[in-house]
Amino acid sequence: MPRSLSPKVEVAVIVVLALVPLFIHLPYRVNIFLSWEGAYRISEGQLPFRDFGIPLGGMYWMIPALFFKIFGPNLATLIKAQVFINILSGLAFRSILKSLSVGKSIRLAAVALFCLSYSFFNFWPWYNHSVIVYELIALSFLLRWIMGSAVAGRYHWLNLVAAAFFTACSFLTKQDGGGVAVMLALVLLAVNGWMTRKWLPVLVFAGSFAVLFLLLVAPYLSHGFGYWFNHGQPPHSARVSAFDFIAEFFGASQWIKFYFFIIVLLALIRYRELSVLKSDPAGVFTVLLTLGILGEAAVLQVTSYTPPDNNIFFHSFAFACILSQISAMLPVRIDRPVVTVLMVAGIFLWWSDVWWKYTQRLVGSFAPKNGAAVSPTGENVINKDTYMINTDTARDVPTDKWVECGLPAFRKITMPEPTAAGIQRLMKMDIIKSGKELKVLNMSELTPLAAEIPYKLERNSQLPLWYHLGVGMFNRQADTFETRIRDRYYDVILFEYIPTLNNFYPFRVRDSLRLHYPQVDSFPAPRRGLETQGVIEVFVKPAR
Repeated sequence: MPRSLSPKVEVAVIVVLALVPLFIHLPYRVNIFLSWEGAYRISEGQLPFRDFGIPLGGMYWMIPALFFKIFGPNLATLIKAQVFINILSGLAFRSILKSLSVGKSIRLAAVALFCLSYSFFNFWPWYNHSVIVYELIALSFLLRWIMGSAVAGRYHWLNLVAAAFFTACSFLTKQDGGGVAVMLALVLLAVNGWMTRKWLPVLVFAGSFAVLFLLLVAPYLSHGFGYWFNHGQPPHSARVSAFDFIAEFFGASQWIKFYFFIIVLLALIRYRELSVLKSDPAGVFTVLLTLGILGEAAVLQVTSYTPPDNNIFFHSFAFACILSQISAMLPVRIDRPVVTVLMVAGIFLWWSDVWWKYTQRLVGSFAPKNGAAVSPTGENVINKDTYMINTDTARDVPTDKWVECGLPAFRKITMPEPTAAGIQRLMKMDIIKSGKELKVLNMSELTPLAAEIPYKLERNSQLPLWYHLGVGMFNRQADTFETRIRDRYYDVILFEYIPTLNNFYPFRVRDSLRLHYPQVDSFPAPRRGLETQGVIEVFVKPAR
């Protein structure tokens, strides 16, 4: 591949794969309620900690909120925001590889791997993803400074300040990934100081991070920031233990352990003498960064366990590191066009499960599955598709049979037909159509209803944005809701009852609801699978 064409292909891969979600209808995503409401509140002028409580940092919603201001507060706008976030993450990863002087063939294959394995299927903004994106941007600036020190320009030091800013953004998105980002940046700078005997950059980064972090949080210190932001203090709990990390690492983590073993082995073979190590800073920082990323992945798989694949950004770093180490020891060049094509094709084959699930919808129309339980001759048919019998088809509706509910805020987003019908019944209720200003408590995943009913979202630093008891709210907030329910403060209440999830919406609040409010309707929550199915119950204030 011509050298002038390779960078364009890399950028094209990043952009094209990121744009795919814009052209398809997507099923309602579990837990997307948090992304929508936080972005909606901020786009309406509210701020975290001042106007609502949340055990996360507000940076999670900044990009989606900006897109809400531009494109409107509907779920499809969240997809547009995530397209932008995915492009940023891909470009940041590419910038990291460029700073580390990774060969162009390996870089193109690694970029394709990063997009396929990590960003492509992230259609919605989510804090466990956004925290890594901010970290990648920070690392891209940091490595631009470290690897470009020899040719430093007039504004070169601004790379360190930018790295500190985006590291602070990462920490103020989520504490676990952001905390690892801080430590990884300091380790990289410390090793750079050891190799160059220059320690001022460590102080500049640490000082910039401290100042920027304080500037970002200072306005909220008087609004309960210390209570909401999870430091592990009561009423928060750490929710993990040292044994959890050990058990997950030795009991699973096959890919992480495999990559760690191969990278350490290659590094020992290549850097047998200290002089060789110091003469190859790009290779050293590639190994060091990758080992740090593997360590972060090992941490996040315990602290950020939903979704289970939120930490797999490590594959692309490990791939680039291993191939770079091997290519440096090979007697032949690896960046030939035929090798590049084979590597990229191999990446698409390796991660075919990512794109095949969308391709098979088209292929399936020409070669449909054999789902028949009885053959034309009358014999019973047992195969992969028929050996189990689903007796609960009423609750577990296949996503290809989901429909849109007809409301603008949910445009291009499908959901089970019973859920859509329930929303339509809700919108036709006399109290909803009355036009008067309603007090609504929406303890459900259907947060975009705030833009459709509409009702004002309460601004109160003591009330949570997220109703998961022990995670996003605590007993103090549950007491407040129960008192309001007892006093019949709300006109309409939506409560999502998910019996298999531990107080995802507080069971004690539901108990108060059933005691003081009449239930007028219920319909299935927009969830897939039977394990975490829920029901949205509608309550209306009783007449006095």
